[in-house]
Amino acid sequence: MLIRRETPADVEAIHKVTEAAFAARPGGEAWLVGELRADAGWIPALSLVAEVDGEVVGHVVCTRGTVDGAPALGLGPLSVLPAKQRTGVGKALMHTVLGAADALGEPLVVLLGDPAYYSRFGFRLASEYGITPPVADWAPYFQVRTLTAYTPALTGPFRYAAPFDRL
Repeated sequence: MLIRRETPADVEAIHKVTEAAFAARPGGEAWLVGELRADAGWIPALSLVAEVDGEVVGHVVCTRGTVDGAPALGLGPLSVLPAKQRTGVGKALMHTVLGAADALGEPLVVLLGDPAYYSRFGFRLASEYGITPPVADWAPYFQVRTLTAYTPALTGPFRYAAPFDRL
């Protein structure tokens, strides 16, 4: 498996992977990736694909968000082809995107997801850091992974890149 940055040639494959991974909710996440790609919050270095035998089988992206106006990252979607789930693809994508974000000097990454899954990557409930989700009901699933540049003064409401507001 190779984890690498997205290229323009990967756009269609990423769309297909995202649609397949979120088939229970058609359109939403696949549409979101396209909208994020066109948004000012898009960070090309943090859009990564997993490739196996020349085929894109997974994708993850972090985009610019803010905590009380200060730069931070929002992670998602994380997509893996159903046939490749539970084979380490998602784990490899997560470790790589977190390492890349840290190398870029980002302070933290937030996501909305299952704490039982994401805790293995060092994510903890955002409330432990004084960071609040855009929707209060998300609190039990809204998580933060601090990185090297994190400082405890970074608290307050989190805001995702604009396309998330249109989901």
